[in-house]
Amino acid sequence: MPPITPEELLARYSDMVYAVALRLTGNAAEAEDLAEEALFKALRGLAAFRGETDPGVWLYRITVNCWKNQLRSPRLAFWRRLKGFTENEDGELGEPPDPAPGPAQQLEAGARHEAFERALAALAPEDRAILILRELDGRSYTDIADTLSIPGGTVRSRLSRAREKMRGLLGKFLEDR
Repeated sequence: MPPITPEELLARYSDMVYAVALRLTGNAAEAEDLAEEALFKALRGLAAFRGETDPGVWLYRITVNCWKNQLRSPRLAFWRRLKGFTENEDGELGEPPDPAPGPAQQLEAGARHEAFERALAALAPEDRAILILRELDGRSYTDIADTLSIPGGTVRSRLSRAREKMRGLLGKFLEDR
């Protein structure tokens, strides 16, 4: 694989890095900070990148590792607790509503989306990362193992655990409806 230039890296992968950061953090402002940090680290380490893996997988790994480091930060943990981590005031995820559905369908879709985002935020960080990489981004088990630096069997067991937790959390939402 030929070496990738800084310009090419930013042009081809900055949107992907931001999308992953947004899914991991659930907040637009935090996602911008995370994406900026991940891209900065990638650019700083670009000379050491030997092209042994796909640059996208390499950037996923950097982004996830930056996110994990932020989660460990006492300052960030304090602010997350203070503002209620599961509440997303300014960084709602998802597609804009389709203009065709009526108000009742929009309300229902919004409630489902909000329940999904709350359930996702309630997962342990390692479970959330695996679920996002597999279910939302469609990454292969091998890519996920490479990204998170864990064995393939661990990917499968954590993914199974994350899916089961999501079923439990979303099941409560569906029962309440």
